[in-house]
Amino acid sequence: MRSARLGSIALAALLVAACSQGDDAPEDSVTTQMPARNATEAAPEDVIDAAAAAEIGTPMQERVATLGLLNKRNNSSQDIQIAPGETQTYGDIRISLSACERTAPWEMQRETGAFVQVDVQPRGSNNFERIFSGWLFKESPSLNVVEHPVYDVWVKDCAMSFPGEE
Repeated sequence: MRSARLGSIALAALLVAACSQGDDAPEDSVTTQMPARNATEAAPEDVIDAAAAAEIGTPMQERVATLGLLNKRNNSSQDIQIAPGETQTYGDIRISLSACERTAPWEMQRETGAFVQVDVQPRGSNNFERIFSGWLFKESPSLNVVEHPVYDVWVKDCAMSFPGEE
């Protein structure tokens, strides 16, 4: 634990030192340049590529989100299990899931989220109208809300696993 903290401090100091070199830019402009890197030069071990980080854990197509659906008109609620890329219709509401994510177990702040699109078919219409498109978060339900007088949709879980997790 202590060596990881020292490694993080050393990396931060290295980044600050690299940013402070070459102060010949005017003070009113902000520019950041990364040092050139040879093709044979390896990246530091502490820096994880964003694309590689996305590959950690269960592949997107194998994840399953559990969403809650409340019909305020008749006070009925149900759990919906839906996979990314799937669309399910319940009466006059259609729910599509593009992605679901949760933070790795070794991260301090736990978050579970899903990118959801919700369409509703108004009475007397044959077409669905989009009422919501965005990320919903389990731990912060008020951050992004499905605002509709009849339906409420929220995230309950994202079933996925990470290496070393039971």
